[in-house]
Amino acid sequence: MTVETTGAAQSIAERAGTRVGDYIALLKPRVMSLVVFTGFAGLVLAPGSLHPLQAAVAVLCIAISAGAAGAINMWYERDIDALMERTRNRPIPAGRIAPNKALAFGVTLNVLPVLLMGLAVNWVAAALLAFAAGFYIFVYTIWLKRRTPQNIVIGGAAGALPPMIGWAAVTGSVSLESVALFLIIFMWTPPHFWALALYRKGDYAKAGVPMLPVVAGPAETRRQILIYTLLLVPLSFAPLALGTVGLAYGAAAATVGAYLLWLAAQIVRTKSDRAARRMFGFSILYLFVLFAALIVEHVAI
Repeated sequence: MTVETTGAAQSIAERAGTRVGDYIALLKPRVMSLVVFTGFAGLVLAPGSLHPLQAAVAVLCIAISAGAAGAINMWYERDIDALMERTRNRPIPAGRIAPNKALAFGVTLNVLPVLLMGLAVNWVAAALLAFAAGFYIFVYTIWLKRRTPQNIVIGGAAGALPPMIGWAAVTGSVSLESVALFLIIFMWTPPHFWALALYRKGDYAKAGVPMLPVVAGPAETRRQILIYTLLLVPLSFAPLALGTVGLAYGAAAATVGAYLLWLAAQIVRTKSDRAARRMFGFSILYLFVLFAALIVEHVAI
């Protein structure tokens, strides 16, 4: 084999690897990982048991469906993604994947996990999975995102559904305990994304997306972040009040909740992008710690 042939083969392999990486990027893997983790928590916390293979299928279906909805979101928002510094290097606006191929990829991956969840686990979980994907695509992405600053408040329901899906995978039903998990994520979503929007408001304004800092201004956004955080932290104790978990979870929720409240207060007090960045970064850890504590204590019990 000549040097030229070897080089050509290496170049093809590199392009193939890049292409696979671009399709993975369409699935928004960082967002998907948190969705999968909270869905897994719902599955673990649910009363009853599920065959390990069925449990693995349920988690896989949640992951694929969440990623597929993200791919369609990227397809639909390719015009505004191209205008924003944070998103302009995504595969579609950067020209690495054609829009029609991204759409076909997303649609295919949206259908398959719903069918698999229904056939391998149960149809209640499958229906919730389909509803979450449909809500994210049609309600949040297509209807709300470009029309109202309440986009992330209402649209956040889609990202809050995975624990209910995991719970339904085991029980075949929805219960108050699973609704409590849903409400924690639902209330967490606005302050999490508004913190990001505060220091990225120029991007959103350029793209014409009516995020709260663009429409109502930074001061009102900071106030809303504090209000939602004040509602979120007490709500995080709902699993303890419902008897789903015990005092160890309560201690973890109190610790991270106190720090989250302090960060929200700092956003209002300092009015700085640095405070908003810290709030955004810690809010991810906050949700992870809450659901990790739920899993650990439940398993330990």
